[in-house]
Amino acid sequence: MEFSWGSSQESRRLLLSLLFLAAWRAGSGQVHYSVLEEAKHGTFVGHIAQDLGLELAELVPRLFRVASKGHGDLLEVNLQNGILFVNSRIDREELCGRSAECNIHLEVIVDRPLQVFHVEVEVKDINDNPPMFPGTRKNLFLAESRPIDSRVPLEGASDADIRANAMLTYTLSPNEYFSLEKPSDPERVKRLGLLLRKSLDREEAPEIFLVLTATDGGKPELTGTVQLLIKVLDANDNAPAFDRTLYAVKLPENVPNGTSVMKLNASDLDEGSNADIIYSFSTDILPNVESKFHIDPLTGEIMVKGYIDFEESKSYEILVEGIDKGQPPLSGHCTVMVEVEDTNDNVPVMEFKSLSLPIREDAPLGTVIALISVLSDRDSGLNGQVTCTLSPHVPFKLVSTFKNYYSLVLDSALDRESVSDYALVVTARDAGSPSLSATASVSVEVADVNDNAPAFAQPEYTVFVKENNPPGCHIFTASARDADAQENALVSYSLVERRVGERALSSYVSVHAESGKVYALQPLDHEELELLQFQVSARDAGVPPLGSNVTLQVFVLDENDNAPALLPRPGAGGGGGAGKPTLVCSSAVGSWSYSQQRRQRVCSGEGPPKTDLMAFSPSLPQGPSSAGTPHDVAVYHEVNLVITVCKIHSSYY
Repeated sequence: MEFSWGSSQESRRLLLSLLFLAAWRAGSGQVHYSVLEEAKHGTFVGHIAQDLGLELAELVPRLFRVASKGHGDLLEVNLQNGILFVNSRIDREELCGRSAECNIHLEVIVDRPLQVFHVEVEVKDINDNPPMFPGTRKNLFLAESRPIDSRVPLEGASDADIRANAMLTYTLSPNEYFSLEKPSDPERVKRLGLLLRKSLDREEAPEIFLVLTATDGGKPELTGTVQLLIKVLDANDNAPAFDRTLYAVKLPENVPNGTSVMKLNASDLDEGSNADIIYSFSTDILPNVESKFHIDPLTGEIMVKGYIDFEESKSYEILVEGIDKGQPPLSGHCTVMVEVEDTNDNVPVMEFKSLSLPIREDAPLGTVIALISVLSDRDSGLNGQVTCTLSPHVPFKLVSTFKNYYSLVLDSALDRESVSDYALVVTARDAGSPSLSATASVSVEVADVNDNAPAFAQPEYTVFVKENNPPGCHIFTASARDADAQENALVSYSLVERRVGERALSSYVSVHAESGKVYALQPLDHEELELLQFQVSARDAGVPPLGSNVTLQVFVLDENDNAPALLPRPGAGGGGGAGKPTLVCSSAVGSWSYSQQRRQRVCSGEGPPKTDLMAFSPSLPQGPSSAGTPHDVAVYHEVNLVITVCKIHSSYY
């Protein structure tokens, strides 16, 4: 930052700027600074980053930015050292007019996490505006018969500065005819004017030249002047007179054109044409008053002729004069103060300053989602008091941060699987009667986190597969559903590897990772493997991944691939002995076997497992020891009987 020292006045101004500079923290986190108007570019205002508790190294990564609504780039921040400085010319009168307080409100916003700070910079007045009269010269016409101590009203000067810099004192150039009557109170009941101290004589002094000087209270003081040319006239020696010198009236805003404000009445003690009065606005009246009001020259009634807006001007000062028709004409003066009353005619305005969307469903309570600026409407009193509300039954709330600034924060836990987005409506309503309101909508999307594992419809499935199946046969499809979204819901499948006897499970079956289809890799043999039980794992693609397992019980169904056979009982001699045979019976829909060696029973079929098949292994009747025909026949019938019974029971299912 560079400083240059120019004239002594500029040096003193810069020194005053540095002396008046101050900053402190308020309880709400607001930071205040002050700076003199007309400060040079680069003038130091404050260590804003330090005062806000921010590190210099984080200003750029956190997207440090400063916004000032309606004030452009008057102030800027050096992101290298965190200093707030004057960037362009600051004219207090241009910013705030004659308002006693003049502040520039800055909004400082940083991201990651989202934060907002409020900074107020008070612009202090310097005495840079001299007093100004409505004109540089004013002509006054006074009758020579005007009585001693009579008063001639004058329009005072105005100063655009405030406080001491705008406190004016008046002086009149030395003369023998007039003295200066100065205003006695802020209500201006007694206005600035000339008092006649010596009788006028047109023949002696037809014209009198005076200089009126206004001096303000600034340091250094500034002055303004107006030349007064007083022309002394003969004849008409009674001027019109109003009942009062100051009238006060209240007028609601938005009244239609033609509305009567008040009717003035002046009287003149003269007679004839010298007593006929013409009403008009003073030549010193301000243009904005002349554009809003009209006076009837004959009746003295003041009427509205322009749009009256409280937000544009809260009061009007109307200078009225009554001039008679005498020769020379004489005039009387009065002032009408019109106070404009506010009506509720402005709707609040809302603005979303920043949005941090979407919001994660596992976001902690109090997470800031949006910053909302609820601009007070331009009305006053209750009409300008604004409250902000949020649509009910949502897991969010509005938190007031500073005046009419709110943060939209998370108030209760989110679950994307229950509600994936919220349509929020923010309503700003003033306290007027009837009240006016404005609404703004924002859609809050809930971002998914991986908080749901894939889930199967049931924990266990039973599958029936015929033996002698072809290799690669599809026997089952495992399907799990994940309630999450996108990659968090992308499910892949795999086998939970284990040993089946001497072999690995993966040598029997495989699972397709994407579809979940289970395939038999080789023909299954009921006589070798009647039941194959294993688990399939389903896992999502989230970080970290979540998963679950399902159990599959695969029953290998018997096919009629072995012919019935009579075998000798263990320990019996070979060839046609009387030992008890082992019977194997089968049917078209099911089979049953008994083995003394295996001691197992398995019943299976096309449908669910059967549990009531009947089997017989009878003791054969004693017969000849030779393997003759009678023995064979007896066995044949016995076997037929067993087969028949098996068929009957098999058909039952």
